[in-house]
Amino acid sequence: VIAKREESIHQCQLRLEEKTRECSSLARQLEMAIEDAKRQVEQTRERATSRERAAQSKVLDLETQLSRSKTELNQLRRSKDDAERRYESRLQDLKDRLEQSESTNRSMQNYVQFLKSSYANVF
Repeated sequence: VIAKREESIHQCQLRLEEKTRECSSLARQLEMAIEDAKRQVEQTRERATSRERAAQSKVLDLETQLSRSKTELNQLRRSKDDAERRYESRLQDLKDRLEQSESTNRSMQNYVQFLKSSYANVF
């Protein structure tokens, strides 16, 4: 009976050792899987952070470009308005000078007619 018990204990010890090795192996596999998962999470986080930084940089560049474009547009509008005012003023000045010239021309033509008729009346 003692021999059977010793054999049974021996078998239990062998199974315990086998299960201990199996448990150790599974623990190592679990640790490796956890490390792999951590690496993947970190890589994913780094990629997401990189994409976010790139997107923020792009947004900043676009905002800067938009601001410059608005400033340039405002400058162009002011330049256009200034040019229109100058050209309107110049046009009005030319119209006034033309009218003065036409008036002077009519006066001279009237004077020439007067001189012709006076000359004709004298002779």
